Amino acid sequence: MTIVTDRRRAPAVDNLPLDPHPIADSIDATPRTEPYIVFKHRAWRSVGNQTLVRVTKDRTLRVKVIDACGMTCTFCHNEGTPVSGDNHARAAGEFGAVGRSGRVSLYLATNGARFAAAPVFPDAAFRSALARLRDALGFGEVHLTGGEPTLHPKLAAIVAVAREERYEVGVTSNGENGAGVLPACAKAGLGRVNFSIFGTTPEELAQVQNVRFRAASLAARKIEALERSIQVATDEGVGVSANVVVPDHSHIERVHRLLDRYSPQMSLRILSSLADGDKSLDAIDELLGDLGAVPREVHVIAGSSGFRISYTLPGGRVIKVKHIRPPAPARDLRELPLQQHDRLP
Repeated sequence: MTIVTDRRRAPAVDNLPLDPHPIADSIDATPRTEPYIVFKHRAWRSVGNQTLVRVTKDRTLRVKVIDACGMTCTFCHNEGTPVSGDNHARAAGEFGAVGRSGRVSLYLATNGARFAAAPVFPDAAFRSALARLRDALGFGEVHLTGGEPTLHPKLAAIVAVAREERYEVGVTSNGENGAGVLPACAKAGLGRVNFSIFGTTPEELAQVQNVRFRAASLAARKIEALERSIQVATDEGVGVSANVVVPDHSHIERVHRLLDRYSPQMSLRILSSLADGDKSLDAIDELLGDLGAVPREVHVIAGSSGFRISYTLPGGRVIKVKHIRPPAPARDLRELPLQQHDRLP
């Protein structure tokens, strides 16, 4: 196995030992052993000793620009904040995870969020925050999220400010309003859009919406809007990728349809569902087997909760699977076995 690090961004892991097998049983994690947290995850079973492990440090600033969204997905984490429209009159500690809108914030009950998100505007305060964070922490990319960012009336201006402050800019979108705003965003310097695809048929999309909004006709309009947005982004020269959550076995065919429908120019990233646990991981294992996927690289991002495994399909297409790393107890480096401690920088 080869572990490759970006020396400018992650020098602390340059001299880590390369054989994962004894480490996996003896080290849970420390702040200086980020790569080995991966070996505790069951996805590692599919990765052979010849697979490249790449370690980088997270330099992406994630900015929630708006809370509004036109979907009511039952698994939405809403960036960890309460749904603003349902909680604007409530004080911290009284926020509800589900409200009249039908939208949810899946982890609100346990994550300790004590504020409701307000929209971000392309003003002097936003510019100053970007500049100060860039200079202090070395951020080089900003990723705009929501809610649904394309519903923000000044999204293109936000992109422009970020580019002026020397950031690469990406957006995560469900595509419901992209066709109308992405041309201006592309002109302002938007580099890529990660489209979240929750269904390839109206029935699939409706099934993961709040029960009050499970109308196939509404879902059909959302899918049509998504496809227009993907086409517009492609036409404008913006990089396009798709995020697909696979909660269980019933969603495998959806991924097959996505691969058939969209060209290899659209990168596909499969996400496991935290809420569904092993059911989701079992389904992803089955999907990879069906596709004949061969692992080519593990990408560990130090400082973030996830890691990604890239797979090559028989025709040469590459897909990625993103997993959340297992939690690790806080341990002092001195607790490591001596021979491993000595080899750490």
